[in-house]
Amino acid sequence: MNTPEELRYTSSHEWSRLEADGLVSVGITDHAQQALGDIVYLDLPQPGRKVSAGQDCAVVESVKAASDIYAPVAGEIVAANAELAAAPETVNSDPYGAWLFRIRPDNVADLDGLLDAGAYRQVAESESH
Repeated sequence: MNTPEELRYTSSHEWSRLEADGLVSVGITDHAQQALGDIVYLDLPQPGRKVSAGQDCAVVESVKAASDIYAPVAGEIVAANAELAAAPETVNSDPYGAWLFRIRPDNVADLDGLLDAGAYRQVAESESH
């Protein structure tokens, strides 16, 4: 399972990356895309939407199921990755390059409360057994 050390994770299988501009990019993990199978559709949030941590704000649909995607931190959605709408399968081939949306966090320190790579691997492995 690919779990980049520099990212932060949620137990609901989202990854978060703090960008140089202070925004947080959010996507789904390698573990999540493997469990979902071939992704065929993404319903991404509208920029300008305020979200709280843990709030569902996007949907990923695969050939197997539809899954809610949750905001890892509170803030404002400032961008949705429109390129993925035309090519949702990109999430399968490059889950850590294919960000779904970006948040301007209310408090960037909230990222420190998310799981590090080691803790996330434990969560994912416990679900696999």
